[in-house]
Amino acid sequence: MKTNQDYKNSALEALKGNWPATVVATIIYAAIVMVCTAPSSLSGNDLSSVISPAVALAMGGGSFILVILVSVPVQVGYCNSFRKLHQEGDASVVGNMFSLGFNNWGHIVLGELLMSVFVFLWSLLLIVPGIVKAYAYAMTPYILVERPELSANEAISLSSRMMKGHKFDLFYFQLSFLGWALLGILTLGIGFLWLSPYYMTAQAAFYQDVKAEYESKSAASVQ
Repeated sequence: MKTNQDYKNSALEALKGNWPATVVATIIYAAIVMVCTAPSSLSGNDLSSVISPAVALAMGGGSFILVILVSVPVQVGYCNSFRKLHQEGDASVVGNMFSLGFNNWGHIVLGELLMSVFVFLWSLLLIVPGIVKAYAYAMTPYILVERPELSANEAISLSSRMMKGHKFDLFYFQLSFLGWALLGILTLGIGFLWLSPYYMTAQAAFYQDVKAEYESKSAASVQ
């Protein structure tokens, strides 16, 4: 495995000259997530005192449907658009965010829902097992797009095998962005428009490294 700095340097190289497109994609992605979750947020805040429970329930249900229909595939597409940027130099981040997220919509949504259910069930035992499984399944969004021939459960299982021995590596990688995240908060969130592309591209580099190591070990075991 490479170092966190290697992933970051690789990300910065891929982002060179492509920052405007990635920032625009991040703005669009954030706007979509906000729109999808807005009904639920409104029903649980100040409006809850002036609307009926039935309306509040309907707003919460509507928000859930929007998240499933739109937010989940856009999230997976956003994630994979940076993989394509890093792996192939494809700077069509906005277009890829939608095409990669919606071309195989049912498969992607099923995979993400199943992964969430698995993590939730593990969390019922204790918080720690749920966190461990969340890290084990972290590569699933990439696999759902790169390996559409796999079932949702197979994609999750493959992520778990890839991440064997690398869950702490991913935690340490994420921890290395803590300072940048604090800086993003200090800029009232504006800094996240640049931090998110940086992080997502570096994470794509991490995924490619984990995948290459897993494939190398798998090939060696066959011989």
